Amino acid sequence: MMQLVEANWPVLVLAAVVVLLVAWWLFTRATKPAARRDRRPDVLDAGAAPAQRNQALIDAPPAASGASPAMPYTAPPAAELMGGIAEVIAAAVQEEAADAGSGEPASAKPADDLTRIKGVGPKLSALLTSLGVTTYAQIAAWDDGDLARIDAQLGNFAGRPVRDQWVAQAKLLAAGDTAGYEGTFGKL
Repeated sequence: MMQLVEANWPVLVLAAVVVLLVAWWLFTRATKPAARRDRRPDVLDAGAAPAQRNQALIDAPPAASGASPAMPYTAPPAAELMGGIAEVIAAAVQEEAADAGSGEPASAKPADDLTRIKGVGPKLSALLTSLGVTTYAQIAAWDDGDLARIDAQLGNFAGRPVRDQWVAQAKLLAAGDTAGYEGTFGKL
């Protein structure tokens, strides 16, 4: 037995060290105090039942409104002003559309599926629509100034109109030249 211990003493020492490390790890883990949650008392902790407390909060007037039974809440004049601004803007848009010769608002024009243009996905199509670009004819009519103006508003999509040749694609799509489009840019 002594020969066995003398021959394998490094293995036995290593096993003893591993056992001691595991025991130390388990002991220190078990002696750590549990994390305490600091709960500060609430002004509503005065002993009222939860349903009564909640009902009192529901019945109370909003703190920001300053409403009281003597002085009821009224809408601030800014709300009326903003409603008036929206009406003025809507009227101006209709006037501009009429001045452009269409006689109807721009939103009444049928929109094209801009995602048919290579490089325009659903997000980019929604962004273009929010910028007022809804048809192939609009994109086909862009010059360098229009490209720069739109490109500056595309955020993460900047550079796409020139790189993906949107104007050339839109010209073919606006003309209805599917064969020419597929010959140049690939299958639709």
